[in-house]
Amino acid sequence: MYHFICRTLVQNRKVSSKTSYVRYIQTTPLFNSVSNPTEQQSLTVSYLINSCGLSLEQAISASKVVRIENTEKPDSILKMLATYGFSKTHISSLISKLPPLLLAHPEKTIRPKIEYFESLGIRGPDVPRIIFSDTSILMSSLKKQIIPNIDFLKGFLETNENLVNALKQSAQLVRCNIKKVLVPNISTLRAHGVPEEHVAKLIIMQPRSLLLRSDLFKEVVCAIKEMGFEPMRPSFILAVRCMSIISKVKWEKKKEVLTSFGWSENEFLLAFRVQPMLMICSEKKIRDVMDFLMNKAGLKQSHIARCPNLFLTSIERRLIPRCAVLQVLMSKAMVGKNLDIVWALSSNKRYFEKKYVTRFMEDAPEVIKAYQGKMVFQGFSN
Repeated sequence: MYHFICRTLVQNRKVSSKTSYVRYIQTTPLFNSVSNPTEQQSLTVSYLINSCGLSLEQAISASKVVRIENTEKPDSILKMLATYGFSKTHISSLISKLPPLLLAHPEKTIRPKIEYFESLGIRGPDVPRIIFSDTSILMSSLKKQIIPNIDFLKGFLETNENLVNALKQSAQLVRCNIKKVLVPNISTLRAHGVPEEHVAKLIIMQPRSLLLRSDLFKEVVCAIKEMGFEPMRPSFILAVRCMSIISKVKWEKKKEVLTSFGWSENEFLLAFRVQPMLMICSEKKIRDVMDFLMNKAGLKQSHIARCPNLFLTSIERRLIPRCAVLQVLMSKAMVGKNLDIVWALSSNKRYFEKKYVTRFMEDAPEVIKAYQGKMVFQGFSN
């Protein structure tokens, strides 16, 4: 029924670490115009290892696309990156992913882009974080690619703070084809009546969902409407966020976990409409929560389905301590056996503490120990 992103993993062929380095450089004609390829490649590999922190295997692979004849420019690049907060680990990974960066002009190619990002309010550790997430940014055109994309995004996000948050989620926004990708997908949301402010929220929360191929994005949006979501409501955008970044295989596996605990299709749809972020959880998290709530706490699957926010909470830090508190109160008949446990578990921190902890702490001091996670939860039937 639904079509999702299909990702193809392209694996680059690597030279085996067991291959003799000497034999490799003697038999690989990297540049026919170089008089002594073995000597110059040796310099390149040595520099990549000693100055950039690459492994031998990474250095040999990188030496196929970059040749260092002298170290003046590469040294300047490394020094500049370090000045802007790139750690040795960042630099090593950056060079392994984009070896030609070492031969770029530091003042013409690198500095203007970093300074532009800083002018947007991106400073400190956020600079390497954003650039590191999409290394090709440093080799993209500032005037033809980066600035036009940023200007387009500013039209939706209004503030630099929102823009920075969006870029932290996906730096691909800087390099994507605006006309072929973002514009059609945003137009699809508008055509279905999604408010502009919700479109902006989607860009900030999960911009990768808007980078989906336009025909697939349309199918996702139509499928969400078929499931009963209203385009004017915030939950519609949350559903788009989830369905557009989860593969069909993973989606079905997560549903299978829920149905294995007795959920019907209607219960799944109810839960997903209430809390679309349910499907962001891993299969293990979904299974662990269902197992605890049904087999330990004794709740029915239908009760869990009406409160799927429980899947977004921690079993150890929230569910177990709260259940332990309720167990103490039930054992002392301070709360009735007909207590809505699901509601108690899903209520906010302040409400739960006031309703079930501070209210009874004098007559039942054990609730403090239970709430602190120092009491074993035996189950409500014990």
